[in-house]
Amino acid sequence: MPKPSLKDAILDAGLKVMFRTGYHGTSVRDVTTAAGAPQGSFTNHFRSKEAFASEVLDRYFDLTRSLVAEALQDVSLSPRARLKRYLDIITGRLGADGFGRGCLIGDLSLEATGSSEMLRVRLADIFAEWRVPFAACIAEAQTRGEIASDFEPEELADFLLASWQGAILRMKVDRNPKALERFKSIAFQTVFKELT
Repeated sequence: MPKPSLKDAILDAGLKVMFRTGYHGTSVRDVTTAAGAPQGSFTNHFRSKEAFASEVLDRYFDLTRSLVAEALQDVSLSPRARLKRYLDIITGRLGADGFGRGCLIGDLSLEATGSSEMLRVRLADIFAEWRVPFAACIAEAQTRGEIASDFEPEELADFLLASWQGAILRMKVDRNPKALERFKSIAFQTVFKELT
């Protein structure tokens, strides 16, 4: 009888460990210990630490996609309100972690892109995909006259995601939500302000 695969347990453990110690601070031993798996199981499933981190990112991005869909596909809200809803959902999740843990996509963008071309390319692909539903929501808001059309929806989506990542980084430093709330307030009073 074949042994059950430990791949999911290793990926789950890797997500938790990388959030705590980062890409460079995470060893194969840390991950397998957290997963309760022998070290050989890691090499059975992953050809390298980079390949493993890429799969951890994919797992994390799956969760991110579901949160984006939860907020941006809620047609009971106006498009502008959906954008704000997403930021509120993320603020709530970050608060549940005591404002000490940020976004793994942002964290690895800072830490791993200088040393891993594979992860840099994967992160670039993630940001490109992540932008699409935000740009669509912004375009809808512009069509409805909720948000000014001074900028292309894709540019505003990039601005939103990049600036939000910066606010999350500052939140981690301060260990409170002030940077997040400041970003939301300024962004929705200026860039995403309601048209009258």
